[in-house]
Amino acid sequence: MEDMNAIVARNIRRLRDNRQLSLDELARLSGVSRSMLARIERGEGNPTLSTLWKVANGLGLPFDELTVRPKADFELVRAEDVQPILEDGGRVRNYSVFPDGENRRFAVYYMELEPGSRWTSEAHMRGTVEFITVFSGELELEAAGRSLRVGARENLRFPADSEHTYANAGEGVCALEMILYNP
Repeated sequence: MEDMNAIVARNIRRLRDNRQLSLDELARLSGVSRSMLARIERGEGNPTLSTLWKVANGLGLPFDELTVRPKADFELVRAEDVQPILEDGGRVRNYSVFPDGENRRFAVYYMELEPGSRWTSEAHMRGTVEFITVFSGELELEAAGRSLRVGARENLRFPADSEHTYANAGEGVCALEMILYNP
């Protein structure tokens, strides 16, 4: 499977070119420095989830537009074949399993949080709803002024169009699936 940095690099460059934006203009829109954007477009470095969310929001697009892979009629995705996007020093791993690159209006992610880890997500596009299923461990989610604990074999739906935080509230790895619905 193609390297995630190469996929992100190609997609950002294509999206920027389609909008006829310079690196300076995208830097202004996203709050990500021009030099960081240039490195990302060259496939260098390892951009964090937070950085990529800023780019997606700056472009006014769902996050998945940055991680979409070439289309196939059937696609078997193994987590070990997908390069995760890292946060919190690599203790949060987000795997883009099925990005919303075909205007499906939804995307599927698999996330692993090591004990004590946390990640704050930028607000998604207006009206986005997130569906979470926790497979193992315990998740603490802070969103819309609420703090909720979700345990293994529990599910949660919440509005994801404001900043929200995922934290591992348990002793072991917290593994979960996220489905984002983009209206």
